Amino acid sequence: MTAALPVVVVRTPVPEGAYDALAAVATLRPLPVEVPRAGLLAALGEAAGLVAFLTDRVDAELLAAGPRLRVVANYAVGVNNIDMAAARARGVWITNTPDVLTEATAELAVGATIALLRRFAEGERELRAGRFGGWTPTYLVGEGLAGKTFGVVGLGRIGQAVAVRAAAFGARIVYATSDEVGPPPAGARRLTLDELLATSDVVSLHVPLTPETRHLIDARALARMKPSAYLVNTSRGPVVDEAALARALHEHRIAGAAIDVYEEEPRVHPELLTAPAALLLPHLGSNTSTARLAMGTLAARNVVAVLRGERPPTPVVDPTAPAARS
Repeated sequence: MTAALPVVVVRTPVPEGAYDALAAVATLRPLPVEVPRAGLLAALGEAAGLVAFLTDRVDAELLAAGPRLRVVANYAVGVNNIDMAAARARGVWITNTPDVLTEATAELAVGATIALLRRFAEGERELRAGRFGGWTPTYLVGEGLAGKTFGVVGLGRIGQAVAVRAAAFGARIVYATSDEVGPPPAGARRLTLDELLATSDVVSLHVPLTPETRHLIDARALARMKPSAYLVNTSRGPVVDEAALARALHEHRIAGAAIDVYEEEPRVHPELLTAPAALLLPHLGSNTSTARLAMGTLAARNVVAVLRGERPPTPVVDPTAPAARS
C-alpha cells in the first residue's frame, strides 16, 4: 500500500506555479487569505507543513493546533508575525523568503522617493480633476534626487540595494545600521541614527520590525529631521509612529512622506489619509510578478526540504541546532 502524502496547508492566492514543487510531494490544502484565523487553526490538525502569509500570526496557539507541524514557511522576508521561541520549543522549522524580493522592494523605495520629490501623484490628481491649465515655469515644481543626502536606515540586503540605486541618481549616501550583510556602497558614510536624521534630505527605512525598532521613527525622531526632508517607509508599518507622522505632515514639520506599510494594515490612520505631501501606497514593495512567484517557489522549496528530512534553503529557526545560552 502506498503511503499517504503529507498534508501541507498553503495560503492562497499566489502566482500560478509557485507551489508546483510542493504539490509533487504533498497533499496541498489551499486556504484563501480571506479565511480567518479560526479556519486556519481548524485546517492544521493533520498538517505537516504550513505556508503562511505575513498576515498570519504564528504563535503558540497556532502551533498547538497543528501537532504534526514540522515546518512553517513564511511567504515573506520579515518574520515579526512568528513567535520564534514557541516554534523552537515545539521543534518546528521556520523559514522565510530573503533575496528574491530585494530588487522589487528597492525599486519601489527609490521609485516612491522620486514620485514624492517630483510630485507625480499630486500632478496626476490635478490633471484628472481638470485643474491643469497648461504649462508654466512655476506649476507643481518639485525636486530632483541628484545632490541630495539620502539616508538609509538599515543596511541589510534591501537597504544596500536602495543605496546603490539612489547613488545612481546622484544622491550622496549616508547610513545608520546594526545589520550590515556586506560592504557599504562606495562613498557611503556611516552615521548614528540621530546624525542621519539631522542631515538627510531623504530618510529611507529598511529595518526589520523588532521590539527595538517599533516606533523607531517617533515624534522625537521626526523633530530631528530637517523641515525640507522626506521620509520613506517600505519596511514594516510599526517602525513609524503613524499618528506622530501625520501630525508632522499636517504641521509642515517635514516636507513629505512616501509610505507603503502601515501600523494596523489594512487600516491607515485617518489623519495620515488627509495629510499633505503624503504618497500612500497599498503595500506594493515586493509586488512584481517575478518576485511574488519567486517567493512562493522558495517557500515551497523550504517545505519540500523539511519533508524530505533535509535542511531547508533559508531557515530562520532551526530546531535541530543547540539553543543559544543567555
